[in-house]
Amino acid sequence: MKILCIGDVVGSIGCRYLRDRLPSLKRMMGIDAVICNGENSADGNGLTPVSAKYLFDSGVDVITLGNHSFRRREAYDFLDENPFTARPANFSDPSVPGRGVVNLDMGRRMISVVNLMGNIGIEDGLDSAFETADRMLELCESRIILVDFHAETTSEKRALGFYLDGRVSAVFGTHTHVQTSDAQVLPNGTGYITDLGMTGTIDSVLGVKTDIIIRKFKTHMPARFDLATGDCKLEAAVFEVDDRSGKCISAESLRIER
Repeated sequence: MKILCIGDVVGSIGCRYLRDRLPSLKRMMGIDAVICNGENSADGNGLTPVSAKYLFDSGVDVITLGNHSFRRREAYDFLDENPFTARPANFSDPSVPGRGVVNLDMGRRMISVVNLMGNIGIEDGLDSAFETADRMLELCESRIILVDFHAETTSEKRALGFYLDGRVSAVFGTHTHVQTSDAQVLPNGTGYITDLGMTGTIDSVLGVKTDIIIRKFKTHMPARFDLATGDCKLEAAVFEVDDRSGKCISAESLRIER
């Protein structure tokens, strides 16, 4: 089967662009399932029930999250109730809303999606991503397992990819909003890319107006991160997976620009 994994969707403009492009992309490429990182899908960061519904209605099957998972309090009940949304599993306190694994029953086939967050330079106090990955694999109900690793450093992402090589179908990085050029199948059959990239405005800094970010770097003063507007891009990766073994057959990065 072919699984499309889409990089961080940024704001309402990114959501609209995804809806404009995703249906035809699925038909053209024969996509069987779509996983999308939606932790920035609401304007001003985070996920809301409204932005999640928009993504699902656009053709997304599973939404993954990251360090902005709990930015919006209105999403807390939604994370508990919606079975197709995963937040990082290494928030271990049982009172934290949501789940770290989604088991998606597609009828003839099932896929499992694990969401993890890095331990370096992103969030303090999380359980080890590596140890959490081991625990989460026990909760997966399919041989076809995909892992969204929402992490800051390329080294941590690469290390987790090799740590899980042969045990999951694919590991893809999110969070940096910059697509890397290393889509590949690792030696033991796990598809891998360090970062999917983002879905949002091309002429921006991670989806935000460039002048705001430049001024923040120069002055070190707080700033409101208003979203940039203009032509957009969708960045993703496609993993073709053998249904029986769960091994990845091919891994290909993808970028669509208006």
